[in-house]
Amino acid sequence: MAHEPLVTVETADFSVTYVLGLEDDADTVEDVDAVIRARDGKGWTAGFMTPRKIAEVMERWSATGECADGLYLRIPDLVIVREGGLDAMTRALVDLFGTYGMDTDVLPRFEADEDEDD
Repeated sequence: MAHEPLVTVETADFSVTYVLGLEDDADTVEDVDAVIRARDGKGWTAGFMTPRKIAEVMERWSATGECADGLYLRIPDLVIVREGGLDAMTRALVDLFGTYGMDTDVLPRFEADEDEDD
């Protein structure tokens, strides 16, 4: 079944656009990247993974030799979620921004393009 690779979810304080792979299901995806935009234009990036997916990646790397044979995983904007699915990931972001506020640097920020239409 074909689906859109970009799924945007609106919350009261921000929108988040998830970048799904061809085989990803929005209800169960365990490894996805996201771009978060506050209403005032501030932006952050996040990568979401479940513990199961992290273990799977590190196991694969132990065979391929990546990251010192799967010794470590380094992702600067990683948010680990207990369960898969965009709903769980969005809930995590709502809690994160609710806790730290919309001026936080808890996730990596990016600057908006000056030519971008709002």
